Amino acid sequence: MKREDKNAIIDQLTEEINQAKHFYITDIGGLHAGNTVALRRLCFKEEIKLLVVKNTLLRKALERANGDYEELYPVLEGPTAIMITDTGNKPAKMIQGFRKKYDKPVLKGAYVEECVYVGENLIDTLIAVKSRDELLADLVALLQSPMRNVLSQLNSGKHILAGVVKTLSER
Repeated sequence: MKREDKNAIIDQLTEEINQAKHFYITDIGGLHAGNTVALRRLCFKEEIKLLVVKNTLLRKALERANGDYEELYPVLEGPTAIMITDTGNKPAKMIQGFRKKYDKPVLKGAYVEECVYVGENLIDTLIAVKSRDELLADLVALLQSPMRNVLSQLNSGKHILAGVVKTLSER
């Protein structure tokens, strides 16, 4: 591969990483062609961009990208694919579901919600990570809960008060 071609790939990867909110570095090596096609289709369906990359090119792209990805450099060994997504926990859920049938992809590392995760053992942690929008929705629900309780108490209280007034008027 010519140096110009490598630089073009590095620039493209750097742009993808800079635009990505979240990405996962995985190992899909050893999957048969049919299984790889199934994985690619599942990624397309889940709106996850799957790119098979050379480790040296990905490392150079991470070095050029805006952000601190130094903790991910040690995982860049062996066959590597990068999954780029807008939803932080979607690839982790997809990987876990796909691994019920196949033993790949293996999670090497991830950059989710501005944090770096390294290792296959963190897949359950990544599934539990909530997005910013989910956290805001939870916060709004928590703030609305006391107000709803007060309103329901006031509504139930008016029926009790009306019953008491009616009973007193009948006496």
